[in-house]
Amino acid sequence: MHSFVRTILLASSALALPSAALAQGAAPATQTPSADMAPSASDAHDSGNDIIVTARRRAETAQEVPLAISVINAESIEATGNFNINKLQQLTPTLQVYSSNPRNTAVNIRGLGVPFGLTSDGFEQGVGIYVDDVYNSRVAAAVFDFLDVAQVEVLRGPQGTLYGKNTTAGAINITTNQPTFDFEGKAEVTVGNLDFKQAKAAVSGPLSDTLAARIAISSTSRRGTIYNVTTDRWINEQDNLGLRGQLLFKPNDGLSITLSGDYSRQDPECCGTVFVRTGLTQRALARQYEALAALQNYTVVSRKPFDRLTDVDAPLSAGNKIGGASLRVKWDVGPGTLTSVSAWRFWDWKPENDRDFTGLSIVSASNNPSQQDQYSQEFRYNYESDKIDFVVGAFGFKQRIDTQGFEQQGVNSSKWNLTGALANDPTVLAGLTARNTQYLKSTSAALFGQASWKVTDALTIQPGVRVNYDKKSGFYQRVVTTGQGAILTCPQPAGSIGAAQCGVFSPQLSAPSVSDWNFSYDLNVNYKIAPDILAYATYAKSFKTVGINQNGLPTDAAGNPIVSAGVIKPESVNHFEAGVKTQFWDRKATFNLTAFRTDIKNYQATVTNGQLGVLRGYLANAGKVRSQGVEADFSVRPSERFSAYANGAYTDAKYKKFVDAPCPPELAGGGTGTPPGPAGTPGANSPANCDISGQRLPGVSKWSFSYGAEVNAPVTLLAKDGEVYLGVDGNYRSSFSSNPSESIYTNVKGYALTNFRAGFRSGGFDVYGWVRNAFDTNYFELLQVAPSNVGLVAGQPGDPRTWGLTVKSDF
Repeated sequence: MHSFVRTILLASSALALPSAALAQGAAPATQTPSADMAPSASDAHDSGNDIIVTARRRAETAQEVPLAISVINAESIEATGNFNINKLQQLTPTLQVYSSNPRNTAVNIRGLGVPFGLTSDGFEQGVGIYVDDVYNSRVAAAVFDFLDVAQVEVLRGPQGTLYGKNTTAGAINITTNQPTFDFEGKAEVTVGNLDFKQAKAAVSGPLSDTLAARIAISSTSRRGTIYNVTTDRWINEQDNLGLRGQLLFKPNDGLSITLSGDYSRQDPECCGTVFVRTGLTQRALARQYEALAALQNYTVVSRKPFDRLTDVDAPLSAGNKIGGASLRVKWDVGPGTLTSVSAWRFWDWKPENDRDFTGLSIVSASNNPSQQDQYSQEFRYNYESDKIDFVVGAFGFKQRIDTQGFEQQGVNSSKWNLTGALANDPTVLAGLTARNTQYLKSTSAALFGQASWKVTDALTIQPGVRVNYDKKSGFYQRVVTTGQGAILTCPQPAGSIGAAQCGVFSPQLSAPSVSDWNFSYDLNVNYKIAPDILAYATYAKSFKTVGINQNGLPTDAAGNPIVSAGVIKPESVNHFEAGVKTQFWDRKATFNLTAFRTDIKNYQATVTNGQLGVLRGYLANAGKVRSQGVEADFSVRPSERFSAYANGAYTDAKYKKFVDAPCPPELAGGGTGTPPGPAGTPGANSPANCDISGQRLPGVSKWSFSYGAEVNAPVTLLAKDGEVYLGVDGNYRSSFSSNPSESIYTNVKGYALTNFRAGFRSGGFDVYGWVRNAFDTNYFELLQVAPSNVGLVAGQPGDPRTWGLTVKSDF
């Protein structure tokens, strides 16, 4: 049945593409309003720089929406080169995106969303990603090019009473360009250094008086930024292809039916790391990185990370396919509008990794391919009147993820991980293989609604409620075989070869299952102090639903799985927010200010141990987490010749209570006796866990800023009347922790990036040159601690200076 539904949906649809400007200023866009969507940001700039959004499931200006929201249109995304969610954080200071590969991608807002570290399928995303009202449960979509995007709205704070899937940290609402009943098209080609090539095209028009179609395509390729001397190849390249097709049936003004299909493929040689540094752990000195490398006559290719050289020896791949189909119906029924969104999505992940981060064959293979199917159905009814507006809805979601894990030890593993005579026998661990079979079944259903009571022309009270049911069940089986092909059982007698093998890969079987009901609500009160000044305050009682440990369970002293750790409690969220939105100087300037505080009880955190392959990571509940701060957005557009924006955020996100957290590397790897020794003391005892209460959450910068400006002047060039322009944009973020428990070895220094562009545009034609990271700033996107507590820290350098030329035209 499922395959039949997929075939019908996909066969009825076709193909898609990208584009984007901050609601707070930025360059004017030129796209045409679609047949059944709200006008884009660009179409309103002549009427006071108003930006039209659908954050509350109705068309209204961004300044009317009583919540913190950043709106980015297609022109700004294209002009600044931010063509996927991963790069979008350069425009929105409180958005954080971290990706060691497409699967292990975290999208957070204000430091909250998903735990930092290896991804587990058993928990929910805290930041919802929606494309044309369809919820995307896998953040792997973040690494793909935007497909024919009209606008992106980043909503900050809990979103559950207006959106299908409950989200505790925010939502990214992506709207694509829709089919039109007037013929239109656009094409864009970009070339740059690092063999960068990008091509985009879209065409839209009528097939009949009631049927319109739109087709779009995007292709991106770029040479890698790290050179692997082992394979004599550049790695961490870009290789993306995206297609989208849409059919719009509009028999009358009160009914529109849109059928969409999309497919995206990514097949780069990715994702490798470079040597960054070493730091002393509490493992015996002879078993730390420097000694072990010398023992095996191993010298890393470079100790200067921004030489961008590596020697990782395992095959690398980040094969990634994602796509699906949706059917959206909007029907004027009675005094309101009924919307139905039916969708199926798939995700196919085929990775190959080098988990030891070295040129030695310690981990010879680490591959965990996954396949996901998700089905969702949402119904909403919108009603608007002079005194009361409301939205009521129902949402259903079904998901299955299957994973086939394969991990294998190499010929250098014994010497790296064992002691005594066993360390000198490579056959003890060489070929030791763990095969994991696992699946997740997830079902969710919800009723939600939000009302707006216009008490007076100035005062509005807006309550919302949500009732949610979730059920999750999983299966995990790890079968371990020795290099000779024998099945390994654990535990084994102490000191034996089998015991050494069990210390690296241990078989396990678990099948956690749980269901849970949740009730959440919010209340917003907003008051229009003056025609262009809106003040608001919000309280939200929200949750992140119950989770399960899908990647295996921690074990007790006897090596048995701790069954009680299979289920993770829901997060309980209390959120407070207050803000003011203002426009002045005849609406040529906008200034918005927001203060927020979010308290979370039973925060779902990622816990990792230092052993090489026993358990890569699992979920556990931290006691309490708090994120609080202030956000400011300013833009000015005094004339058509100049525009500028500046956005900033202060975010204080920390663990308020986490007494049994995993220890950072400087306190790991030692003996189990008491008392524990000082941090970074080889041979000292290590605590079983650490109290990190008061420490900052990983991945969060206290200070972050983005800015941009553009100036233009009229000119006639090659008999064409147009304008020349010069633009600059940039962003800054202060230092952040790159480890679940803050470590002196993995703090990433703050950095600033600056981009320039200059060009000529006339009508629908635009040609411009650009330079990104113009000052060639050296910075890290992510630092990672190598397994086995050897003190090795590897990293992923950010892009160096890049430059290129873009030509685009509308027709």
